[in-house]
Amino acid sequence: MGGHGGYPHKTKDPIVLAAEIINAWQTIVSRENNPLDPVVITVGSIHGGTKHNIIPDEVKMQLTVRTYKPKVRERVLADIDRIAKGCAAAAGIPPDLAPTVSVSKDLVAPATYNNPELTKRLVAVWKKSLGDENVEFVDPTMGGEDFSEYSLPDHSIPAVDFHIGAVDPAKIAEFKQAEKELPTLHSSKFAPVPEPTIRIGIIGMTAAVLDLMK
Repeated sequence: MGGHGGYPHKTKDPIVLAAEIINAWQTIVSRENNPLDPVVITVGSIHGGTKHNIIPDEVKMQLTVRTYKPKVRERVLADIDRIAKGCAAAAGIPPDLAPTVSVSKDLVAPATYNNPELTKRLVAVWKKSLGDENVEFVDPTMGGEDFSEYSLPDHSIPAVDFHIGAVDPAKIAEFKQAEKELPTLHSSKFAPVPEPTIRIGIIGMTAAVLDLMK
């Protein structure tokens, strides 16, 4: 499979193949998926090779796949496997060396669903306890959250997942004035401030619990 970097014609370069596969995977989102069913395929980790002049035997990648619907997720995972093997076949990789795709079951979480009735009730509580101007609805995101497990796959247990702003207000104003996007979660520049984040979180949770215990 691998070999000398100066003789690529005598090898099957898994790094070049990995690059082709990554690009091809994005066509699942743009050309194979219904645009009304959101899908995200992100390759967050890719490792291959040990030296600049050696073509390695293998490349390992780690992906995150985000969907709202379980059936869409199942199809996307099958498409990922199909495209990886198809690209390898097109590159002349023998079947016994074809890419393998595995799913880490312990890292899979269903989409979070906020119960509409419970959300409406708690929004009223938070507006009263935190101030109307400090509570707002946001668009759905593709962020993953195992909080969804609390409501069970059939959503039989009403649940609400709410987020708390954690960035220094002065920093928000600075970025807003400069018309820049604030650093997001997992960014090296994301810098939450303990105060007033923790205090607001305690107030919000306490107000919600007291109302639900009535």
